[in-house]
Amino acid sequence: MVRYNWQQKDWPNFTYTLQGVENELFLFAEKVGKVTGILNALPEDTKMEAIVDMMVSEAIKTSEIEGEYLSRRDVLSSIRKNLGLVSSPEYIQDKKAEGIGTLMIDVRNTYKDELTKEKLFAWHKMLLPESKGIEVGQWRTHEEPMQVISGAMGKQKVHYEAPPSKRVPQEMEQFITWFNETAPGGSKEIRKAPVRSAIAHLYFETIHPFEDGNGRIGRAIAEKALAQGIGRPVLMSLSHTIEANKKAYYDALENSQRSNEITGWIDYFVNITLAAQNEAEEQIDFTLKKVKFFDRFKNKLNERQLKVVKRMLEEGPKGFAGGMNASKYGSITKISKATATRDLQALLEIGALIPFGEGGGRSTKYAVNLI
Repeated sequence: MVRYNWQQKDWPNFTYTLQGVENELFLFAEKVGKVTGILNALPEDTKMEAIVDMMVSEAIKTSEIEGEYLSRRDVLSSIRKNLGLVSSPEYIQDKKAEGIGTLMIDVRNTYKDELTKEKLFAWHKMLLPESKGIEVGQWRTHEEPMQVISGAMGKQKVHYEAPPSKRVPQEMEQFITWFNETAPGGSKEIRKAPVRSAIAHLYFETIHPFEDGNGRIGRAIAEKALAQGIGRPVLMSLSHTIEANKKAYYDALENSQRSNEITGWIDYFVNITLAAQNEAEEQIDFTLKKVKFFDRFKNKLNERQLKVVKRMLEEGPKGFAGGMNASKYGSITKISKATATRDLQALLEIGALIPFGEGGGRSTKYAVNLI
């Protein structure tokens, strides 16, 4: 029974129309130009901070999509180490966090290069540094079907079944050829970067060539395609946008793996890239506000206050969930509630914090004042 796109006669000749996303593609190109201009005008250290913030977000969220929650501190340390931003690298306890950080930097540094089997194997090894019982750095070889399933044991639903392992080497050779031929200047160039990125991600996920890590490698490939199309490393987090509605992502993928007419998938993915670009603008604005905040207040904060403010700002433009209060402050700094209350009051008085929400008295909560 023919159930999946790879079982059909027209595989992998994807067809689609762009009528539904013409405006979004225009807006994406416009916003890429705007972000490039903003970046180029930033001081080098501010620019690097914006880049690091975005890569940390991408690394953490691409893992969260797969249900894996990494140490933000370890991811940040890995990215800073790989960018050469630290004189003496900190010990990174979480090896998976170190691996995804290394992968992020490699995707960024090699975006212009052709895609090769060897590069994909290297990425896989970076991603899964300590994976016992899993074939790492090679295509899957197991004979049992590679399935995407959900549900409890005995009540499992098969969402998708990939081509058998014996077909993977040939399918991946074909995919790699397609990826390189559709790149800028290639013989089958796809000019609109989000469209090529969308197809590349779907095509790779459909083959599902590795025993584990296909989603994260597939999103790295999508990023590489975008970077090649816009002519610079991307400054956005696709995974942050996808993770905000994982169900829509998995539903769009599942629906698109039934046919090689993929207009619905293109529509979904182009809108995701545009939303991610909008969020990138917010992130850059947030980075600028952080720099201005520390220029204004850094010498007025004690060590505890500085630690708490930095922790609050780690949460990004949306802020610290629920605001900061004396209990949370005390938990972060290991001090009494009375001292925490005094510290918070001092921050409020100098204008570093502002009231958050409707609470008052003991339940008073605060947000960082980035206005």
